[in-house]
Amino acid sequence: MVAKVELIIQGVEDPDEVPGIEAISDHARFRCASDLATLERALPGAEVMLGWNFRAADLETAWPHADGLRWIHWCGAGVDALLFPALVGSQVTVTNARTLFDQPMAEYTLGLILAMAKGLPRTLDAQRERRWDYRLEERIEGARVLVVGAGSIGRAIARLLRAAGMRAQVMGRSARSGDPEFDRILGVHDLDRHLGEADYVVLVTPLTDATRGLFSAGRFHAMKRSARFINLGRGALVDEDALLTALRQGTIAGAASDVFQSEPLPADHPLWDAPGFIASPHISGDVLDYRTLMAEQFMSNFQAWCEGRPLANVVDKALGFVTG
Repeated sequence: MVAKVELIIQGVEDPDEVPGIEAISDHARFRCASDLATLERALPGAEVMLGWNFRAADLETAWPHADGLRWIHWCGAGVDALLFPALVGSQVTVTNARTLFDQPMAEYTLGLILAMAKGLPRTLDAQRERRWDYRLEERIEGARVLVVGAGSIGRAIARLLRAAGMRAQVMGRSARSGDPEFDRILGVHDLDRHLGEADYVVLVTPLTDATRGLFSAGRFHAMKRSARFINLGRGALVDEDALLTALRQGTIAGAASDVFQSEPLPADHPLWDAPGFIASPHISGDVLDYRTLMAEQFMSNFQAWCEGRPLANVVDKALGFVTG
């Protein structure tokens, strides 16, 4: 009889919190770790970890207890909370939830662009005040969009925005031509030059040492005064003080963020009241059935693991994201 895999489910108190996980119970023995203390107790002898709470950063502290870990599946597209130096330098394989959030985040981006172009926040404010606020609004057809981040999420966003009639370009780590879908991928070294051409800038690049603080005051000044900025990547990609100043001074026409340096965003944070700003609570990829989809994706990979087949969505730990 083949021994069961010792599997840690991080971020839960009971395996039943992961939809359908009982389907692999013949091949795995579950250990739940809902906090640092239980994670430290669960790690010795464990071979696989399912990172269910992909915002938690307890593993670095608990790492000395990981004596047999070989694979971590992280249920998020971004793995910045996971890639501390000891893990990066280890032989542990990391996979993530690449592609799972692509379409929901693309739809969310389109929704934000429509909200800003059509003045929906202003409309809702007027409705609450029972005030008839007639005005002319913008069209999105033909508007230029720069999507900063050429991974599967960025590509899905650009694809949907193009279908809506917008002119979307994708920017990655380096410029390249001959892309089968977008022909030319722009390079981030030309970011400042292309910022001035865009009506909307959508930021979805992974958070790495190279992208931390990517959008500072200078980047907002490089944008058109009529342009809007959307951040669905990570809060630390953006200098939030610079964003606040840009909104208050009219350097850009508006912005939206689903991610912040401190989450939840503190109630007294000035961005809540910034002119032309839309704040949302890190929900752009979270649709009604996303937990089921995360579980199914992991269990498919777990079956591959048990059968000795290659895993899907293997993260390049030095770069911080899945390549290829």
